[in-house]
Amino acid sequence: MLETHIFVYDNVVMRSVINFFKSYPQVGATLFVGVTAGLLELADVSWVRWYVSAFALVMAMILAWDMVKEIMGGAWGVDLLAITAIISTVLVGEYWAALIVCLMLSGGEALEDFAGNRARSQLTGLLEGAPTVAHVLDGDGVPRDVAIEEVELGARLLVRPGEVVPVDGVLESDFALTEESSLTGEPLPVEHHKGDKLLSGGVNGADAIIMTATAVAAQSQYQQIIDLVRQAQDSQAPAVRLADRVAVPFTVLAFIIAGVAYWISGDVVRIAEVLVVATPCPLLIAAPVAFLGGMNRSAKEGIIIKDSGTLERLSKINTVAMDKTGTLTFGDPQLSHIYVAEGVDGAELFAMVAAVESYSAHVLATAIVSATNQLEIAVPLAKNVTEITGKGVIGEVLGHKVEVGSGSWLSDGTKHVELHSGQILVHARVDGKWAGAFSLEDKVRPDAATTVAAFKEFGVEHVMMITGDGEETAKTIAEMVGIDEVRHSLFPQQKVEVVKSAKHPVAAVGDGVNDAPVLAVADVGIAMGARGSSAASESADVVVMLDDIYRAARSVTIGKRTMRVAIQAIGIGVGLSVILMLIGATGIMPAVVGAFMQEIIDLACIFWALLASRPGKDETPIDEVLKRFDEEKGSTKLNSLQALIVEA
Repeated sequence: MLETHIFVYDNVVMRSVINFFKSYPQVGATLFVGVTAGLLELADVSWVRWYVSAFALVMAMILAWDMVKEIMGGAWGVDLLAITAIISTVLVGEYWAALIVCLMLSGGEALEDFAGNRARSQLTGLLEGAPTVAHVLDGDGVPRDVAIEEVELGARLLVRPGEVVPVDGVLESDFALTEESSLTGEPLPVEHHKGDKLLSGGVNGADAIIMTATAVAAQSQYQQIIDLVRQAQDSQAPAVRLADRVAVPFTVLAFIIAGVAYWISGDVVRIAEVLVVATPCPLLIAAPVAFLGGMNRSAKEGIIIKDSGTLERLSKINTVAMDKTGTLTFGDPQLSHIYVAEGVDGAELFAMVAAVESYSAHVLATAIVSATNQLEIAVPLAKNVTEITGKGVIGEVLGHKVEVGSGSWLSDGTKHVELHSGQILVHARVDGKWAGAFSLEDKVRPDAATTVAAFKEFGVEHVMMITGDGEETAKTIAEMVGIDEVRHSLFPQQKVEVVKSAKHPVAAVGDGVNDAPVLAVADVGIAMGARGSSAASESADVVVMLDDIYRAARSVTIGKRTMRVAIQAIGIGVGLSVILMLIGATGIMPAVVGAFMQEIIDLACIFWALLASRPGKDETPIDEVLKRFDEEKGSTKLNSLQALIVEA
């Protein structure tokens, strides 16, 4: 039995080695030449120098051809130093140093892939967790497996224990417990009851459940996240641009140090000893690893950055233009007060109004009914309910005629309640007499003011509001959240012109269809994807997948930290290389030792670049910030009916 396990283990190891060399043939070739040359050296074969030198020169030719293609494509090749290092070490007889440089360059790709796989682990985890099959129940309740793309609206689905919810839907079973950390970041299971919405991507608990599909796969929450992740993985980081900024001066400096070392010593070997530690691996590796780390971190925090180049633009944002409705505010009307006439019981009026409003699909009616559910108020049954378009609803409740609707229809021409900015009044009449009015408003998010302050703290010079709302409402909200400049009463095209004329780079934050043009024209478009439209998400560069506006500001600090770490990693590589070049110029460090030291520099750059996947020491962990917001949100919920009722 033990021999069998050893045999299987050996086969796995052998396959892994073969797959590695298939993926990185130049590494394999270099190692093969190194091993065989070492054996020849031990056997005192005279032509081993020519064997290794010839291989090194072939590698230099491959690098030279790649460099020429880059130059022809309009990009400066950063491999010039490596080519020069190989040729110079071969010419002065340091053929082992030349072979180490070849291994370093060919192994750089493998090191980058290793670090990149570690950095993109969160993104890959999302892709691997994507559901592919759904269990559709037929008319007899028998499940059959179908591809997730074939699930139709209204289909009844069985979700077994531990399975991922395949599409968005409504729970038919009495109870469900789902783990939704991939969607919300919340590690604790979430309780759902019959009629609750279920988001695709949540993992079902210990009991099988039945649900009804309310969206096809392509329009479901988790699939949208998957699509954004794929775009993010396929994007190209601005690593070449970062490397090019440093490559030319670094190359010139290396040649100057090598030339001065030769001029002072007259020893041509000094040139090789300098150039062998001047290879461009730190420039080629550091930035891609840092950018992948930044994207990994953003995904963990519920932020999908579609294009890794966006991280660089985020780090330079000067102006942020924010939409109001659905961004700074919740975007849905919520009950704030119940004004009652003298002698009217507020609780009884509330219950009767909710009874007739439950028959209406109007957004204001939904808000009133939702408030009764939140306060757990018993709603009686309404009879003979009729909805009059443009006016309201009439019905019979507990023997009373109840009319609910607009003030122009039900207020009897008398101004019972003063209407404030941003407020909507729904009036109620009982048995032909005005009984009260329900005040609804789009409330400001509790994290809106902190988000605006965070943008400024993170280095944004100017925050403005761009909205289609009227002046009074817009300025009231802006004052509450700390925004100084307000552009109100704007149509979508006017919003675009405002963003174009602002100080760039500009980030635009929005959630609706009318925000899509603005998000597309901004240097960085940030969409509130959890509640917003798909048009906004598709037009944006950054999508906040959870319903927290603070994450929009968080994306800026992630961009800044990622750029800072990338530049630091490059700086470490260049700085250490310059120190080694100066040591090499003295002649006290053989070329072979210098080549080994350069490998250590590469590893140092990679490990430093991986810091981009973690917050900086000066950053407050997002969990702590969001916990405070959750407490503030809880304080805004309806906890007491008496707190709502005001005598008119």
